[in-house]
Amino acid sequence: MTDKKFVYFFGDNQTEGSNKMKHLLGGKGANLAEMANLGVPVPPGFTISTEACVLYMKNNDYPDGMWEEIDKNIDKLEKSTGKRFGDPDNPLLTSVRSGAPISMPGMMDTVLNLGLNDDTVKGLAKKTDNERFAYDSYRRFIMMFSDVVLGIDTSEFENLIQQKKDELGVTEDTELDTEAMKELVDKFKATYKDKTGSDFPQEIKQQLQMSINAVFNSWNNDRAKKYRQLNKISDELGTAVNVQAMVFGNMGETSGTGVAFTRNPATGEQEFYGEYLTNAQGEDVVAGIRTPKPIKSLKENMPDVYRQLDDITQKLEQHYKDMQDIEFTIEMGTLYMLQTRNAKRTAAAALKVAVDMVNENLIDKKTAIMRLKPSQIDQVLHPMIDPESELDLLSTGLAASPGAAVGKVVFSAEHAEEMANKNEDIILVRTETSPEDIGGMHAARGVLTVRGGMTSHAAVVARGMGKPCVCGCDGITIDMKKGQFTAKGYTVKEGECISIDGSEGKIYIGEAELKIPTVSEELETMLQWADEVRKLKVRTNADTPEDATLAREFGAEGIGLCRTEHMFFGDDRIPVVREMIMADNKEDRENALQKLQPMQKDDFLAIFRAMDGYPITIRLLDPPLHEFLPKYEELIEKVKKLESEGGSQEEIDKVNNLLRNVSALTETNPMLGHRGCRLGITYPEIYEMQVKAIIEAACELTSEGMNVIPEIMIPLVSNEKELDFVKKTVTQTAESIMKEKCIDISYLCGTMIELPRAALTADRIAKGAEFFSFGTNDLTQTTFGFSRDDAGKFLPLYIDKGILNNDPFAVLDQEGVGELMKIGIDKGRSSRPDIKIGICGEHGGDPESIRFSYEAGLNYVSCSPYRVPIARLASAQAVLQEEEED
Repeated sequence: MTDKKFVYFFGDNQTEGSNKMKHLLGGKGANLAEMANLGVPVPPGFTISTEACVLYMKNNDYPDGMWEEIDKNIDKLEKSTGKRFGDPDNPLLTSVRSGAPISMPGMMDTVLNLGLNDDTVKGLAKKTDNERFAYDSYRRFIMMFSDVVLGIDTSEFENLIQQKKDELGVTEDTELDTEAMKELVDKFKATYKDKTGSDFPQEIKQQLQMSINAVFNSWNNDRAKKYRQLNKISDELGTAVNVQAMVFGNMGETSGTGVAFTRNPATGEQEFYGEYLTNAQGEDVVAGIRTPKPIKSLKENMPDVYRQLDDITQKLEQHYKDMQDIEFTIEMGTLYMLQTRNAKRTAAAALKVAVDMVNENLIDKKTAIMRLKPSQIDQVLHPMIDPESELDLLSTGLAASPGAAVGKVVFSAEHAEEMANKNEDIILVRTETSPEDIGGMHAARGVLTVRGGMTSHAAVVARGMGKPCVCGCDGITIDMKKGQFTAKGYTVKEGECISIDGSEGKIYIGEAELKIPTVSEELETMLQWADEVRKLKVRTNADTPEDATLAREFGAEGIGLCRTEHMFFGDDRIPVVREMIMADNKEDRENALQKLQPMQKDDFLAIFRAMDGYPITIRLLDPPLHEFLPKYEELIEKVKKLESEGGSQEEIDKVNNLLRNVSALTETNPMLGHRGCRLGITYPEIYEMQVKAIIEAACELTSEGMNVIPEIMIPLVSNEKELDFVKKTVTQTAESIMKEKCIDISYLCGTMIELPRAALTADRIAKGAEFFSFGTNDLTQTTFGFSRDDAGKFLPLYIDKGILNNDPFAVLDQEGVGELMKIGIDKGRSSRPDIKIGICGEHGGDPESIRFSYEAGLNYVSCSPYRVPIARLASAQAVLQEEEED
């Protein structure tokens, strides 16, 4: 025996728990105990703790003393109800339900009417003077027990019910008479024996033990594990088991069962919302076997019960200070509450309820801020697929950029732009995207790629554009020659419609109905409250004036990453960029750069105007030069086509020249190759041109009275000598322009910390850098040794097998990458105490990573424009979480 307590009674003035014990009793058990403490009518019962579940799962056996405690609590329950397990004259029936510490609705298992056997069913019939009710309850129990405990498909039993209805010429279950119910009980027991080789258990404690085991085991069923993974719930919590005396809603027209909410869960409106069924049990409402009635009609049918229910729900909302989701049963005119919990709700409802409750003085602003999940903001900023849409699922991939889109399939960026110019909605489908696809991505409603991870080109650019994107969808196969892709036996041709859900990573065949959100007053109010609390600045990653303007509207306080390479892909620019790349000497290269400089200056003029008075961090050219050239395979095909169709020799020579340059620039591992500051060292004239454009634009706008705050960022530095070399080019060029213009621009020159060596030697680098920005995409890649474009092939398996908890490109790896960041921060500030430090990788918009950034002492986070509101809220929550812990 052990002194540890595993079982807690509730009800009948003997309650041993409260809602402060959710970690031990689970949400359902803690709330049943709390309702009992409040004097709410709750059928008595007992809760087996989550600790018992954890030990059972670990040892495949009950912990010492648990069953003895159960026996004692059964005695209490029998005395409380005046009924006994297995008593043929007055049988005790119970429900056996799961209840995790964090709500997981519908994910685990329930058994109702436990305690019925061939003898007690007769006693129940006699006691209630309702033989049909008794046998209806028995057949329900056999069906549910068989499904939950033994895994027998419910269709085996549903088919028997349908056969009996067909035989009697009726359509509703309620039309089946007593004899039909008795026959179904016999057939159900025969099915059980046929499927298991054993008779249906008649010993009540055996039924209970098997049901408790089933509920414990349901903690690790596939749907529960998937739900925990999606909602970031620990696998270590376990579930409690609630054994509760049954009350019956299927005892006639004065009985019933229902589910209700204290406010509308879709809109957040303050109205009593829900539905119920008369002469039914709880699973009938959920299963959709019968059409429920709106809760308001209960006021007409059972006015006294309705008034009592309305009073109780208001009392519960006032007590819990949150919108409640309740389950109730009416047994022959008497109301019983079976559950209350904080209600699941849409993002729009969550915002409205939180803001309204502050206005009603029910909660304060800080509580309201903590009520909203940052991820819910995505739902109120992006289109979503209407849940009522009925579409066939084609495939799944990574939820790379939120929102939903519908459009015709196209396979090339050029075709995407052509179709968009004809006002066609299109989805760009590619094996993977490259910077050359930027025009097609801009034209598309959404993007789907076969390869790539959460920080692949497609994912990063789509998030920046606010377009839905699904990456790493290896369930589809593209055949470019036939102009089609295949998935799950479907063939989708170019021009046919698909729907993509970038929030869920799903692709559907056909056109889904979309729900288009609007930015509500409640969201603006919530973000204003968040701004009053947060300490981290929130900037945006923006490469165009449109993105910069949008980000400002969302509350961005500057640009933390302006990627200059994205400016090079316009139709008027790419030929000049290629001319620069293919130049044989410095003079030719500089001539091409002179053509690019005014274009770059115009870009910076527009972005500076959009960010007047806010800092703009501009990253000098980073990617390898081959990314600005066509793909080698495409050029080979083009040469073949020109030769076969009699193309001009001049055109063939031009393509062959491109081929030679592409071949010369091809690298085995370009992400670790000739890119970043290495380009600035090899070809200093490239960075010189960009700095000229930046400073000239800043001087021009300063002379107009604008406040321009440029921060020039040197990428991919691994040691201080690289920084010093490139910084010399930056400062000499900037000083020359300012001297020429007779204008002094207050600018900073800093670097990205995106390589482990840079983090480890940050004290040396900080001597020359006026700011650091952690590029966590590359830092994660180089720390793990994962290619971010290829890791999608195995990362889902790593997460499924528990090797990693999250995709490290989506959620910052605090143990590895985070430690390097802390080292970089500490060392950087040891050399330059006032150094400004931020994060500009995709992690800048992830709530967990934002909290880490706050705790690590960063000055700001930077993220794509549509994630700015998320970052504002998450930054405030980080402060409040720290206050709670203190």
